[in-house]
Amino acid sequence: MMYSEIKIGQKAEVTHTLTAKDISNFVQLTGDDNRLHVDAEFAKKTSFKKQVAHGMLGASFISTVIGTKLPGDGALWYSQNLDFLLPVRIGDTITVIAEVIKKNDRDEIIELSTNIFNQNKQQVTKGVAKVKIVQQTQDKEAVTGEDIEETQKVALILGASGGIGFETVKLLLKQNWKVIAHYNSSSEALLKTKNEAPENQLLLLKANLNQDDFGAMFTHFLERYELKIDALVNALSAPIPNIIIEKLEWSDFLRQLDINIKTPLAIIQNCLKRSLFNINASIVMLSSQVVEQPSNNWSHYITAKSALQGFMKSLALDLAVKKIRVNQVSPSLTPTNLVSEIPEKTKLLTAAKTPLKRLAAPNDIAQAIVFLADSLKSGFVTGETIRVNGGQVMW
Repeated sequence: MMYSEIKIGQKAEVTHTLTAKDISNFVQLTGDDNRLHVDAEFAKKTSFKKQVAHGMLGASFISTVIGTKLPGDGALWYSQNLDFLLPVRIGDTITVIAEVIKKNDRDEIIELSTNIFNQNKQQVTKGVAKVKIVQQTQDKEAVTGEDIEETQKVALILGASGGIGFETVKLLLKQNWKVIAHYNSSSEALLKTKNEAPENQLLLLKANLNQDDFGAMFTHFLERYELKIDALVNALSAPIPNIIIEKLEWSDFLRQLDINIKTPLAIIQNCLKRSLFNINASIVMLSSQVVEQPSNNWSHYITAKSALQGFMKSLALDLAVKKIRVNQVSPSLTPTNLVSEIPEKTKLLTAAKTPLKRLAAPNDIAQAIVFLADSLKSGFVTGETIRVNGGQVMW
């Protein structure tokens, strides 16, 4: 049974009638030949009057229900507490009932109440078990790239009309992805690309970031076309004005935080609620080299990108159990409209100081994004930052 198939309140049970042979076999296996269990005459002279089966003999059937029914194959039973309430005797029929009372999604662990009753419906044992779900390692030869590629992958690109977003759209289309390209106002290049692409391979979605139902809008769009996401790329951007610390306002920070965290969070939450991510889906964020090499008068932008670093890592941890990977790409200065106001002299000096002696191109960044989006190429990469900076920052 897969962890995802197990539900709170789910139950399973086994029933067994204890015999003298069961006790004899248990003694032979464990060496516990306490006369209370094996000697009827001895037991007769105690307050119990009759032989009492070993408490762990009855409790051993908890292993049966866990190992064969709930969850069954792959169950690693690693913790158990027990209270023995009443004696169990030869001839008693016991029923062991396991019920799921808690799930730990991060570690794929379930907790079960484990209760044992006799034929008179009296509870003889109670306890709680903890079980780790161990999945079988997938045979690498069982699934091939050709098998996975039979279904066209779907990517949602936020900010697809920007320099990096648009390059990512073009690259994904070349690799036969179906692309949903979000834009706000600029659409001329996207419309041209849509006309040149195969029918329905590129879908355009216009949406204003300031709308209250921004996150829900995307899920409605996906449901309308009966699509699920294999990759979500946040290439949204906002102007980055130079603002000295004395003139910074909280709204300047909020504008950048909305773009980097609030907006993608709303979309991710809505898609999770409606199960619109495919297995092995990928989320890719755009960071910036300024997190590691800050620039003057960009506190609002640098703060948001630094927050994105923590957001990305926490998402990677939280979504791993859902088989969703989360990573980010950190570009150096890249000639796009976003940095069009940076003086040409600054760009030339930056290129000269770069070990590879040039600035990053939007396609350089798009290549890294597409690598992280593709589960065949980066399926075991999550919580990571790929730096695309020509060697300016090395770790």
